[in-house]
Amino acid sequence: MLCRLTIRDFVLVDRLELDFQAGFGTLTGETGAGKSILVDALAFALGERADAGLIRTGCERAEVNAEFDLEGAPAAADWLLAHDMDGQGALLLRRVVDANGRSRAYLNGSPVTVQQLREVAESLVDIHGQHAHQSLLRGEAQRALLDAHARLQPLLADVAAAWRSWREARTMLDTASSGLEALAIEREQLDWQVRELHALGFSAEEWLVLNEEHKRLAHATSLVEGAQFSLQVLAEGDAACEAQVAAVANRLEGLSEYDPALSEVAILVESARTELSEAISALRRYADRVELDPRRLAELDRRIEAVLGVARKFRCGPEDLPGLLTRWQERLAVLGDAADIAGLTARVASTRQQYEQLAQRLSGSRAMAADGLGREVSQVMQQLALGGGRFEVGLLPVDGGNAAGFEQVEFRIAGLAGSEPRPLAKVASGGEISRISLAIQVVTSQAARVPTLIFDEVDVGIGGGVAEVVGRLLRELGAERQVLCVTHLPQVAARANWQWQVSKISKVGYVHSQVAVLDAEARVEEIARMLGGIEITALTRQHAREMLRLS
Repeated sequence: MLCRLTIRDFVLVDRLELDFQAGFGTLTGETGAGKSILVDALAFALGERADAGLIRTGCERAEVNAEFDLEGAPAAADWLLAHDMDGQGALLLRRVVDANGRSRAYLNGSPVTVQQLREVAESLVDIHGQHAHQSLLRGEAQRALLDAHARLQPLLADVAAAWRSWREARTMLDTASSGLEALAIEREQLDWQVRELHALGFSAEEWLVLNEEHKRLAHATSLVEGAQFSLQVLAEGDAACEAQVAAVANRLEGLSEYDPALSEVAILVESARTELSEAISALRRYADRVELDPRRLAELDRRIEAVLGVARKFRCGPEDLPGLLTRWQERLAVLGDAADIAGLTARVASTRQQYEQLAQRLSGSRAMAADGLGREVSQVMQQLALGGGRFEVGLLPVDGGNAAGFEQVEFRIAGLAGSEPRPLAKVASGGEISRISLAIQVVTSQAARVPTLIFDEVDVGIGGGVAEVVGRLLRELGAERQVLCVTHLPQVAARANWQWQVSKISKVGYVHSQVAVLDAEARVEEIARMLGGIEITALTRQHAREMLRLS
C-alpha cells in the first residue's frame, strides 16, 4: 500500500509530507483548496505526463516521492526482482521535473524510464478520476475496461499479434500477385550481387589482418635497417653498449669489496646488463625473422585493391561488405518466398486460421465476463437510487474482425427510460451516468489486484441517501484494500476510517495548500462545515457527531 507521499514545489504545494494509513480515507476541503492536486502529484510520481506547468511559481523544479509497502503487491515485487532492484519489501518512486519541462524518474534510487515507472505503477495504484464517466461513453474505453476486468490482456495481445501476421501475409500475397515482374528483376539483381560477394570471400577479420601485414611488409626495409642499426650500437660495434656496461658492472663489483656503499649501484648495473642482454637476443631473433618479400607485398596490394573495388561498386566501406551480404541474402530469401504464390496462399490461410481460433477464444471469454459484469453492476445500481435499472454489456460483431477480435463492446442500460436495453450514452442523464460509472468502478475495482485505489470526486452529482450508500461501498472496499477518496459529500467523509482536510493558505506573495490530519473533534468540525456551509451551529455539530457515530 501507499505509505508516504512527499511533495515539493508542485503547483500550489511548497513542502508537504503525508503518512498514509490502511483502510478507507478521505480528503475534504473547500473547492479550490488543492485536494485534486494531491492526486495529480501522486499520478505524476506514477508516470503521468510532466511539463514545466507543474512547478510552483518562482521555483526551479518540482519533485514528488511516493513510498510503498510491497506486501500485497506481488507483481511489483516480481518486477523489481526481474530488474535487479529488490527493495526488501519496500519501493520508493521519485519523479522530478525542471523548468525546461525535462523529467527524470527513479525506482529505489536507480534511474529508470517513464515507461518502466508506469509498468510498476499499474500493479500498485488504480486512480479513478472525476471525469471517468465521460470516457465510459466511448466504445474503445468500454472494451478496454471489460478486457481488463476479465484479465484478457494477454489473450488480446496474442489476438493482435495473430491479426498482424495475417495482415502481413495478405499484403505479401497481394504484392507478389500484382508485381511478379518487378520482384523477378529485383531478385535477379540481388542474385548477381550476392554471387560477386561470395566470390570475393571477404570477412571483416580478414580486413584487419590484411592491413596489418601490408603495413609490416611495406615498411620491411626500414624495419630491417632499424634492427641492424640497433644491434650494431648495442652489441656488435667497437664501442658496443653491452661490452661497456659489462665492464662497468665488473669494476663496481670489485670495488664494492672496499666500500659496501657501491654494492647497491653494482646490483642495479648488473640488472641493467641482464635486461640489455635480453633485448639484444630479442633483436637478433627479430632480425632473423623479418625479411623483404616483394612478391607477398604485391599479392596483398592486389587483394586490398579487389576489396576496395567491390566496396566502391556497392558504395560502402570494406568493413561493411559482410553485413551487406547478410542483408541481401535475407532479402533474397524473402523474395523467394514472395515468388511462391502457392506458399503465400497457404501462409495466408494458416495465419487466418490461427487468428480466428484466438479471436473465438477471446469472444467466448468476453461473453462470460460480460454476463458477470452486467449482473454485478446491476446489483450495485439498485443501491444507488437506480432501482429497476439493468446494466448489460453488448458484444457487437465486427465484420471480418480486427486486432481487438470479432466484436466491439457496448455498455447498455435497460429499465431507466424504457424496457429495451439502449446504449449508455443515449439513455442516461448526467447524474445517472455518474452513478452508473461509480457502480462500474466499484465492481471492477473489487476484481483488481492493485492494493491502493484512489477515487477523485467520482461522487459528483450524488447526494442524500445515495451518498450514504457510496460511502458504505467505499468503506467495504477499504476493508480489503487501501482506499482514498477526494469528496465534497459529508455522507462519504463520515464513513471513512481516517480523514484529512486540505486548505489553501495565502501568504505575502504566494498561495499554497496544506493538509491537516483530523482527530475525532476536528472531524466533527469538518463534517459540520460540509453540512452547514459558512455558519456552523450547535445543531449542525450534533448532526455531524451523529453521522460519525452511525458510520
